Amino acid sequence: MKALLIREIKSFFGSPIGYLVIALFLTLNGLFLWIFDGQYNILKNGFADLNPFFTVSPWILIFLIPAVTMRSFSDEKKLGTLELLLTKPLSLWQIVNGKFFGAFVLILIALIPTLLYVYIVYTLGMPEGNLDLGSTLGSYFGLLFLVGSYTAIGIFTSTLSDNQIVAFLLSVFLCFVFYFGFQGISHYFKSIENFIASLGMDYHYKSMSRGVLDTRDILYFSSVTYFFLLLTVFQLKSAKL
Repeated sequence: MKALLIREIKSFFGSPIGYLVIALFLTLNGLFLWIFDGQYNILKNGFADLNPFFTVSPWILIFLIPAVTMRSFSDEKKLGTLELLLTKPLSLWQIVNGKFFGAFVLILIALIPTLLYVYIVYTLGMPEGNLDLGSTLGSYFGLLFLVGSYTAIGIFTSTLSDNQIVAFLLSVFLCFVFYFGFQGISHYFKSIENFIASLGMDYHYKSMSRGVLDTRDILYFSSVTYFFLLLTVFQLKSAKL
């Protein structure tokens, strides 16, 4: 699996994809947080916190992560190398995990420069240092779990078609449904509104953003990630047969 993981990372940075994803993520966040007027502008927000960043990032990642994962297996199918990959002395889980962690590491690299935002907001506080570090740390953990779930969804949809655009659109749709869809439809079912909302990622992501790492939130994201990786394994198993 290690060799496959390294191959995936090299393929991202051996082409413009890796650099483009990192540049787009940082540029879009920078524009919303520091340049554009609006509710997400930290300088005009009046509060020394990073809530705007943790609000905007999931929506940006809904498009960027599918762009990273869309080629994971669809490219292999299109080039006819999937059968060759499946004959290697690797289990299906090792192949899937190699693809998954390759994409996850790329997004993780894109997130690392955003730690500069923490320092900037920390110094801008009145008085200096007036920043809720517990909430910020919890939000970063929530974002990492969210990235894992998005990535698993993208890996799965890449097995459904040899067309990267189809895989991208399916991934965006599923990520949107799991992030906001349940929250959106919960308002129409007042009697079980909280239960339906709890099925979505937004509910658990906001819970972690409060700075409390509840095992229910961790279990939710871990379950979603595992579920879609399991679906990926089943899909590859059917292709292997």
